[in-house]
Amino acid sequence: MAVPQSHTTFTPGSLTELTEDEQMLQTSVRRFAAEVIAPLVQSMDEQQKYSPGLIEKLAALGLMGIEIPEEFGGAGGTFFEAILAVGLVVDIQNTLCVNSLRRWGSEAQQQTWLPRLANGMICSYALSEAGSGSDAFAMETRAVKTASGYKLSGRKLWISNAREAGVFLVFANLNPDAGYRGITAFIVPAGTPGLTVGRKEDKLGIRASSTCEVIFDGVEVPTDHLFGEEGKGYKLAIEVLNEGRIGIGAQMLGLAQGAWNHAARYAQQRKQFGKAIAEFQAVQFTLAEMATDIAAARLMVYNAARRKDAGLTYVTEAAMTKYFVSQVAERVASQCVEVFGGNGYVRDYPAEKYFRDAKIGKIYEGTSNMQLMTIAKQLLSEPVKV
Repeated sequence: MAVPQSHTTFTPGSLTELTEDEQMLQTSVRRFAAEVIAPLVQSMDEQQKYSPGLIEKLAALGLMGIEIPEEFGGAGGTFFEAILAVGLVVDIQNTLCVNSLRRWGSEAQQQTWLPRLANGMICSYALSEAGSGSDAFAMETRAVKTASGYKLSGRKLWISNAREAGVFLVFANLNPDAGYRGITAFIVPAGTPGLTVGRKEDKLGIRASSTCEVIFDGVEVPTDHLFGEEGKGYKLAIEVLNEGRIGIGAQMLGLAQGAWNHAARYAQQRKQFGKAIAEFQAVQFTLAEMATDIAAARLMVYNAARRKDAGLTYVTEAAMTKYFVSQVAERVASQCVEVFGGNGYVRDYPAEKYFRDAKIGKIYEGTSNMQLMTIAKQLLSEPVKV
């Protein structure tokens, strides 16, 4: 089963209407999630790792390279198709790594890495550090020129899928005196001498995905592993993180929809005082409120993704999407726990996991406060129309 090929162009007004190809993709992913992933969720959460063979199955479905061109073994799909299918590992692979390689990778780098990513190799995005989270470009990892290339030294923190990664996109400062204008990106294969994946964080949620420290101890990087141009790492990261915000919004939208589905099903089955709790007005109002929030969130995610595919500006829409949809996910997940009552507080039921997983949406790839700063800056950059 592969991602359908799609070359459709959209106008920004075409938000929720899915093409036949998009419907096929959505149906395929939903079936895969229900039949393959759902039975593994509890064990992966408890064991804090992906089930053996799962990434290979995602790749076989075409999800690890949705936007990779067909000539490199990918599906040749759109950004919108990628956000229809996102989970954490699929999102990072497509919106951060694949998009970076497609836009800024050299021809040789694309030929080397895109087929491998399409086939299931995981790429990890090594940007954050202990002292540079929201201020991502106050980094201390350094790059020094050598006779044969560059040498990287430093530590990265909170790096998603680091343990599973076959290659890293790494950001280091080549010219600290220039501040963020010295930041430069590099491609570093896993297993390169001096590169060590350190301690795995014991997280509240999204526990199957590894989040680790990555250490660079004099890592030698050849010249042809320079990614983009020297001093352009800041621009590369900023632009792709704008797209990543839409991906996070899509993750949180899927989480909220899953929480609602479980809450509604439970409310129809759970009986109190001789009838299903779904017959009580208070529960009905809660479910209606949850569904309304989700509908609004879906419009924001789809609008931002459609704008990106249409070549329109989307920075403000992306920040608004991440800010709002992460709030919706947290609120809906909390309401799901309440619909389940006491059962929502124990791990025998799915509600508590939705609640734990939702919190990260307001934190990673830019906190909610950072999104508000971006939104305000964008809105106030031009005179306000009266």
